[in-house]
Amino acid sequence: MQIGVPKEVKNNEYRVGLTPDSVQVLSSLNHQVFVQSGAGLEIGFTDEVYQSSGAQIIHSPAEVFELSELIIKVKEPTENEFQFLRPGLTVFTYLHLAGDAQKAKMLLETGVTGIAYETVTADDGSLPLLAPMSAIAGQLSMVVGCYHLLKPNKGRGTLISSLDPRIVTVIGAGVAGTEAIRKAVANQAQVKIIDLSQSRLDELRAEFGQDGIEYILSTPDLIRSAASVSDIVIGSVYVIGKEAPKVLCKDVLKDMTAGSVLVDISIDQGGCFETSKPTTHDDPTFIEDGVLHYCVTNMPGAVPLTATNTLNQATLPFIKELANKGIIEALNQNTHLKNGLNIQDGQIIHPAIKEALES
Repeated sequence: MQIGVPKEVKNNEYRVGLTPDSVQVLSSLNHQVFVQSGAGLEIGFTDEVYQSSGAQIIHSPAEVFELSELIIKVKEPTENEFQFLRPGLTVFTYLHLAGDAQKAKMLLETGVTGIAYETVTADDGSLPLLAPMSAIAGQLSMVVGCYHLLKPNKGRGTLISSLDPRIVTVIGAGVAGTEAIRKAVANQAQVKIIDLSQSRLDELRAEFGQDGIEYILSTPDLIRSAASVSDIVIGSVYVIGKEAPKVLCKDVLKDMTAGSVLVDISIDQGGCFETSKPTTHDDPTFIEDGVLHYCVTNMPGAVPLTATNTLNQATLPFIKELANKGIIEALNQNTHLKNGLNIQDGQIIHPAIKEALES
C-alpha cells in the first residue's frame, strides 16, 4: 500500500503520524511510505533518518496526498488540507468531528474515508488510541494549571504543594482525569474527584485512599460548590463520538476566586465548560469573570516527541492491518477498527457521530 505522512499544520503541532521506526516496519512489509520533508524535524526525525528507514521524501503536501492511498496524521485535516482530500483516499487520525459541525460537513463533502483514532475500541470497551494522548493531556493539565496560577501569568499566585494546602477539582475520572488526579496527589493538593459513576469513584478510593481526597458523585450543585473553593478545576469529560457535555455553567464563575484556573481537556470535543473556547499554544489562555481558562486543542503537542512515540506504539498494529489487508478487508475483519470508521463516501458512518451532528 502507498502510505503518506504529511507535515502537521496545526498551531505548534510538531507530532508526526509515523516515527522512523514505524516507517521501517511498514517498509519491511513492502509498503511504500511517503513522508513530507521536515515532517518530523522539530523532534529530531530528519529527512535523512526517514530515508534510511525506507521512506521516500516528498516536498509538497499536495503530492504526499496525491501519491497515497492511506494518510497517517495526528490531528484532524485543516481547511487548507481539504483541497487534497478525495474519494478513495483514507485518512487515519484524530478527527473529533462532534466538536465542530461546520468543519465536519466540509470534510464530508470531500468524499474522503475518515477513520478516527478516538473511536477505535478494544475488547474491554476501552479506547486504545485515545488513551495514550488522554494520559499525556491529564498529566499536562496539572503542569499548565500550576504554571498559570503564578501571578506573572495572571493567576491567583498560589503554589500547589504541602507548604500551603490548595484544592484541585477534577471533573471526569477517565484516563485523562485519573492522570490529573495522580499528578495532583503527587503535588500534595487537596483533591476533589467528581464523576457520574459511583463504581468508578470506589475504584479510585481503593487506589488513592481517603487522605486529602474527596470522592463526589456528580451533580450541578456539588460541581459549583467544589469549583468555588478550588485553585484549579480540570475538566476531562468524554462521551464517545459526541460533543462533550457542559458540566460547569457560566454562572459558576461568579462563585470562583479571581485568578483560579480552568483547564478544559475536553476542548477537542467542544469543551466541557460553558465558557470554553479553543485556544492555541501561542495564545493558550483567556480570562472570563476573573477566571483564567486554558483550552488548547492539542495539549499533547507540547511534548511532541513523547506523544509521537507513545501514539505510534498504539497505532502501528492497526496501521499494519489496514496496509496488509487493504482498507475494506481490514474494516470488515476487525470490529474494533471498524468502530473507528466515522465517514465514508460523503456519509456519516459512526452512529454516535451521526446523532451528534444531526442534532
